[in-house]
Amino acid sequence: MNTNENIERTNPFFEPYNTPHDTAPFNRIRLEDYEEAMLEGIRRDDEQIEKIINNPAKPTFDNTIISVDDEKDKDGYYDLLGRVSTVFFNLLSAETNDDMDALAQKMSPILTKHSNDIRLNEKLFERIKYVHQHHRKLTPEEKMLLDNCYDGFVRSGALLDTAGKERLRQLTEEASMLGLQFSQNLLKENKAFTLHITDEKQLDGLPDTAREAAALAAKEAEKEGWLFTLDFPSYSPFMTYSTQRELRKQLYMAKNTECIHDNEENNLEICKRLINLRRELAQLLGHKTYADYVLKHRMAGNVRNVYKLLNDLIKAYKPTAMKEVEAIEKMARKLEGKDFKLEPWDLSFYSHKLKLEKYNLDAEMLRPYFELSKVIDGVFGLANRLYGITFKENKDIPVYHPDVKAYEVFDEDGSFLAVFYADFHPRKGKQGGAWMTEYQGQWITKEGENVRPHVSVVMNLTKPTEEKPALLTLGEVETFLHEFGHSLHGMFANTRFESLSGTNVWWDFVELPSQFMENFAIEKEFLRTFAFHYQTGEPLPDELIDRIVRSRNFNVAYACIRQVSFGLLDMAYYTQKDEFKEDIIPFEKKAWEKAMILPQLPDTCMTVQFSHIMAGGYAAGYYSYKWAEVLDADAFSVFKKHGIFDKKTASSFRENILSKGGTENPMTLYKRFKGGELTIDALLKRNGIKRQAK
Repeated sequence: MNTNENIERTNPFFEPYNTPHDTAPFNRIRLEDYEEAMLEGIRRDDEQIEKIINNPAKPTFDNTIISVDDEKDKDGYYDLLGRVSTVFFNLLSAETNDDMDALAQKMSPILTKHSNDIRLNEKLFERIKYVHQHHRKLTPEEKMLLDNCYDGFVRSGALLDTAGKERLRQLTEEASMLGLQFSQNLLKENKAFTLHITDEKQLDGLPDTAREAAALAAKEAEKEGWLFTLDFPSYSPFMTYSTQRELRKQLYMAKNTECIHDNEENNLEICKRLINLRRELAQLLGHKTYADYVLKHRMAGNVRNVYKLLNDLIKAYKPTAMKEVEAIEKMARKLEGKDFKLEPWDLSFYSHKLKLEKYNLDAEMLRPYFELSKVIDGVFGLANRLYGITFKENKDIPVYHPDVKAYEVFDEDGSFLAVFYADFHPRKGKQGGAWMTEYQGQWITKEGENVRPHVSVVMNLTKPTEEKPALLTLGEVETFLHEFGHSLHGMFANTRFESLSGTNVWWDFVELPSQFMENFAIEKEFLRTFAFHYQTGEPLPDELIDRIVRSRNFNVAYACIRQVSFGLLDMAYYTQKDEFKEDIIPFEKKAWEKAMILPQLPDTCMTVQFSHIMAGGYAAGYYSYKWAEVLDADAFSVFKKHGIFDKKTASSFRENILSKGGTENPMTLYKRFKGGELTIDALLKRNGIKRQAK
């Protein structure tokens, strides 16, 4: 590029994007654009805050609360900081590199300080407090925004004295940096390990899909043979099918010792510090523990209710879970001899053998029927059948990586609904797992324009190989449905204020739309719409579908207790009243002991890679998955009663749950959809546990 072009170039965040639907211009963004735009965004925010606090007019909902909530307009003075930081931090998870990581380390304390400067601005809070006490008649949504705004400032330290505010700044800035460091360490550790195999005999038991993917990984790394990684599409098949017990152990130990090695990526002290920072923050704000602080704004309400849920699940599911593990151990001894001792790296392998014996069902049998493009058609078709919406790929919408597909989404009446990005496969700069996020939320401008959202799902599904297209497992289909459920929550958002739209709901409610969608994965009527053999075009046989349905509760109790164990661990850390001084590894073993079924290994650790509760916003909230499972089973029972594609039921679900965001109490919304009270019965029946429920 010549000098003149450099001089004339404008930071793309500073001007209209001029892209379809004003989507992020990934193809024009350079690394240096982020810092420049963030700093200018901070300056604009400060300018806006000064206007609010210096307004001579009496504080009102309109001149104070709406302004604080960053109402955006169409005259170009948009929320620049939100615009740039959304792109940056989304890509930090999906497509990062060393330069992005370094910039995040530089900017995070600056951004945290800016957030604190707003929340701890005494003049601004005085105006908000006045409006909270003296306001015009408000709509329910306006009242929710006002309450959230006031409470958000209080929960961020607005009522503290000068010394308290200064301490809060220190706590939040340090926690922000440590959370970022935690994630960067975990990504580096995850990508650093590979299992390199050059002897084909060591591939014994592995299906062709796993061999071909490993061969492709080796080729991409310019190595001979086969390469296995800790990314789920590589790790899981190896643990399930490999007959090489020592190699399974090697892979398992690599996965379960991430971030406890004596190197720069060790997360042990970071976790301990994060636990103490959050405890001190909560106590500074008048709460006994961090869990008490968090649960004030959750459906569960308090620590006692969370433990009641977890303990009720242990009581209902653990006896069955123990029998499930006994059956796996029995299978192992049948094959290996009566003295065989089942270890954690054996569980998937012999569980698979048992499932094959009981149901003649294997994940590899199903892969040929779950070719990714057909699964996409099936998932989109399901949304069309339920809600009448359609998806059309638009290659003019810029994307940040060739793996990403961008779609326009249209409502039943043909009007534009949303932009939907789908990012399917693992790669070097991408965190593990799967998640939904947004590049633009939904809101309604003061001129009445309904600004539609740009929603993204990011996953780590099986990649295509040189021989085959991407062929998914049923579990991966469920993952896609789960994240797609979150995306529907975002796409159907229809609220006035962005901070209340889409997935901006209490965290033990946010998993309802996602887990609800997983229910369709084993429904014959749904599978019939897309599950065709990628070579022959033959539909998934009825007999295989019947086996899927019969096996749906295979090891379901063990899976439940495993989730409960994570909830117990989370609560053990965040119900600490005093400074946490214990060693993480032994504390972890004790914290979830009553949910453990297999013996624990002394030199493994979950905490240091438990992103949800250390860096992902689920601290004191991991129970939410099980809480929402009660909701999703209950909600799906309504669909089962009226027909899983019943449009009237779907319309009610959209209207009362998916479109309302956080505008009302979530239980109010749920009861309006259900037409009655929530019960746990549907979950117990679905899991085959009902007979054990007291």
